Amino acid sequence: MLKKFDIADNTIVQSDKNDNTIDLYINPNENEKQNILAVLDFDEHTLSSALDPDEVSRVEFEKDYTFIIWKRPNNYSFNSQLQFNVSSIGIFLTNRKIIVILKEDYDLSDRREFKKVSSLNDYFLKILFHTVRHYVDHIKAINMMSKELQEKITISLENKYLVQMFNLSESLVYYINAINANNTVLIKLKNNAHKIGFTEEEIELLDDLIIESNQCYRQAEIYSTILGGLMDARGNLINNNMNMLLKKLTIINVIFLPLNLIASMGGMSEFSMMTVGVPWQISYSLFGLGMIIIGWFTAAWLNKISNRNKNVVRKK
Repeated sequence: MLKKFDIADNTIVQSDKNDNTIDLYINPNENEKQNILAVLDFDEHTLSSALDPDEVSRVEFEKDYTFIIWKRPNNYSFNSQLQFNVSSIGIFLTNRKIIVILKEDYDLSDRREFKKVSSLNDYFLKILFHTVRHYVDHIKAINMMSKELQEKITISLENKYLVQMFNLSESLVYYINAINANNTVLIKLKNNAHKIGFTEEEIELLDDLIIESNQCYRQAEIYSTILGGLMDARGNLINNNMNMLLKKLTIINVIFLPLNLIASMGGMSEFSMMTVGVPWQISYSLFGLGMIIIGWFTAAWLNKISNRNKNVVRKK
């Protein structure tokens, strides 16, 4: 799908002219790919690499255009798997036109970063700025999700939330790799600013972009280190929750074990024979009271042993 835009009054507006300055291709079909190849002189492999999510970020300076592959975060959709992925943007920048190629739709016209656009170079830099801020927003969301998952893991007895935590940690690794590759592209753009024809203001914007991207990279690295470092501890927490549950079930079994033994050894017929002459209301009431007393003493004894073990651990 092709979307056409122009720059009018420092704003990105849709256009239906053939000589428009901005072409946005979303998952282009074969005819659209042939149109792109007709406008710019390069091979199909270069075009295919712009749609490859595994392609590494890079920049190539040709005689008539500059070609950039830039990694961006995918739009996140809530589902059963908490995972954030990255994909590629292909950008072909010439003196009179900019062509942007995407695998899926991505808003590159209505965001606040595109409200004041003075030139094609300015629009190009603001595309990069928008993706960096998108990374920052996703990293903040990952941090919030990890805190929510941590609260759930504290009381969880299954691995579902731990798996989701692994997915977030994996997503941060992908983000770190993508942002680091993007930083390499930014440095190369800064060193070759004269080839693209950046103005002084655009070079200043590029400097700000480099600073913000580096901060984004460090933030992702810190969160990744925290998630990875505490992953084993959170797994042990789930195991501890299971052990505590088994301990409680064991205590219940120990309390009822002597009661079951007494009831099974006496039996209802034997108990009735032993209490001949005593009204059954009294005999069974005394039997029930005796069982309650035995159960209470057993629970108190187990609680005393547990407290004694805790005191020994504390002294150590």
